[in-house]
Amino acid sequence: MKKLSIILIVLAIVLFMAGCKGGKSDKITIGISKIVSHPALDSVEKGIQDQLKDEGYTNITFDLQNANGEISTAASIAQKFKADKVDFAVGIATPTAQALTNTIKDGVVIYSAVTDPVDAGLVKSLTAGEKNIAGVSDMTPVKDQIAFLKKLKDVKRLGHIYASHEANAVTLAKTAKKACQELGVEFVESTVTNSSEVKQAAQSIAGRVDAFYLSTDNTVISALSAVADVAKTNKLPIMSADPSSAEKYEVFAAWGFDYYKMGKATGKLIGRILKGEKPESIPTIFMTDPSDVDLLINLDVAKTLGITVPDDMVKKASRVVKDGKMTKK
Repeated sequence: MKKLSIILIVLAIVLFMAGCKGGKSDKITIGISKIVSHPALDSVEKGIQDQLKDEGYTNITFDLQNANGEISTAASIAQKFKADKVDFAVGIATPTAQALTNTIKDGVVIYSAVTDPVDAGLVKSLTAGEKNIAGVSDMTPVKDQIAFLKKLKDVKRLGHIYASHEANAVTLAKTAKKACQELGVEFVESTVTNSSEVKQAAQSIAGRVDAFYLSTDNTVISALSAVADVAKTNKLPIMSADPSSAEKYEVFAAWGFDYYKMGKATGKLIGRILKGEKPESIPTIFMTDPSDVDLLINLDVAKTLGITVPDDMVKKASRVVKDGKMTKK
C-alpha cells in the first residue's frame, strides 16, 4: 500500500505539471521576428520582453530575429521557429506576421504593430482571434494627423511615399488619400519596393508638394533620414506617424503610438494566453488610451520653415525639440 501511495503521489505531480504549461516554472520559448530594425519596432520587441519580466516570467527564452526588410528572410525565420517548436511566434509588422501564420499551424502566433490584420489575412474579424492567432494593431488616426499639419501650414498638395509590397502601407495610403479628399488636399503619391528607393521617390515628388506625410510604413521609416534630407533641401515639413523614429531626424511633427507601450500590450496578451485564455476568444487589441499616443513637435524645424506653432499645441506635445535639445513630458 505504501508503494502504491508513492506511485499515486508521483502520478499526481506529473499530471499537475503537465496541466501547468505556461506556469512560471516551466520553460517557455518565444520567437520574435521583426521585418526590419528601426526605433519603433525595436521598442515593440523590448516592450514584450520587459512586460513578461515584470509579470514574473523568468523562465522564458527569447529568439530575436530580424528579416532586414526581406520577405524571403521572414519566411526562413518562420521555418526556423516551426522547426524549433517555439511556444509563441511573434511577428512584429505585417510581412513577418503573415510569414508566421502561413507557416506555423501548431504553435501560437501573435501579431504586433499590424495596421489591418483582417486585410492582411491574419484573422477573419477584428472582434475575435483565430484558433492559434491573436494580436495588437497600430492603426493610426491618419485624417487627424493630416488635419493637424494643415492647421499649421497651408498644404494644398501632400506627398506620400509608401511601399507597394507591404499590405499595411497600401491600406494606410488608401486611408491617407481618402482623408486628403475630405480635407480638400491633393494627394501626390510615390511608391517604393525597398528602402534604397526611398530617397529617389521623395526627390521625384518634392517639387510638386507642400509637405510630406509618412505613415507607419516600415520600409519608408527605416529610411527616414533620406526623406528628411530631401525635405530639408526643399524646405518641406514632414508629418510622421512614428514619434520614436522622428526623434533623431529633422521631422517637423510626429503623432503616433508609443511603440514601447505597444510592446508592453503585446507582452500582456502573451501573459493572458499563458494564464489560460484562448487566442480565438481575444479580439484584436487597439491602442485607444490617450496615454498610448505621443505628439512630437520640432520647434527648430518649425523656425527654419517659418511655421508658427501655437503655445497650446506645444503644451499638448509629449516631446518637444528646441535649440537642439529634446524635452520629454
